[in-house]
Amino acid sequence: MKKIVFTNWHLMRFIRLFFGLFLIFQGIETRQWFFFAFSIFFLFQALFNQGCGANGCEIPQNNKKND
Repeated sequence: MKKIVFTNWHLMRFIRLFFGLFLIFQGIETRQWFFFAFSIFFLFQALFNQGCGANGCEIPQNNKKND
């Protein structure tokens, strides 16, 4: 678990982390508690490196021809 959280940080993880923290502060400031659901989503993606990254959600191409 520590290895997942503390390694392989790249630009998209930092963007998700920043956006999640931004949504938390906006939710507190404007008292719109609905923002917390989105902030938890982005923080989870950032901390555990989940979600679509560079070619992460790409459908693999099948090069075999079915005869």
